[in-house]
Order: sequence, then C-alpha cells, then structure tokens
Amino acid sequence: MSDRHEPGTLIGIVRNPHLAHTDPLGTPAPRIKVQVKRRADKINAEGLRSFMAVLGDQDVGIFVSTGGFTSEAESEARTQERRTVTLVDLEKLFDLWVLHYEKVAETDKRLLPLKSVYYLAPAE
Repeated sequence: MSDRHEPGTLIGIVRNPHLAHTDPLGTPAPRIKVQVKRRADKINAEGLRSFMAVLGDQDVGIFVSTGGFTSEAESEARTQERRTVTLVDLEKLFDLWVLHYEKVAETDKRLLPLKSVYYLAPAE
C-alpha cells in the first residue's frame, strides 16, 4: 500500500461514490457540526434554528450551551425530521466528561481535572 492517497480513498480503501459523497474539503457525509456557547441565559428556539440553518440534511448537529436551553428549543430539537440535533447543557457536558474521563488525553484533563473520592459502602 502506498503512502499516497487519491481523492475518494481513505487509508487505501476505495470509497464507493454511490454510497457517500465528498464535500469540497473532502469530508464524507455525515459531517458533525458543533456550536458551543458559554453564557448564563438559555438558548431559545430562534437561536437553535440559526444553528440548524447551517446543517445539511445528512449533517449531525451538536449544540453545547452552558446556560442550557428553553423548553421551546428542546421541543424544536426533538421534533426534527430531517436533521439530527443533540443539545448538551452544562450538566450533560459534565456527565459526559466524567463518563469518558479515562479516555481523555492528559493535556486535556488539565482543563477540567477530576479527583476520585472514595467512601465506605454499606455491608451487603
């Protein structure tokens, strides 16, 4: 296998052009698009619609907001038929960080370090 990769190949594996498309930058569908907002107030449905406007039908959207989302925005995300949108508030972000912490690179762990806390469990 050569080190050269022709357009439409991935590590020497030829992609079937009828199964997936390639955008102008060479990214195959589906693409993951993420928007992150660090703010105290909640994102409303209009703010979510602005993000969804940049999503193609095959794109997957992840919207992270430390302030959370209004119930209207959450409803809007749930009722999408053509687009997949996941909303991540601060609590969910923290839960995901804890869940995947062991897989996070050491340099990234320094951004939000966690420390194990041990406690006595009741006898069974």
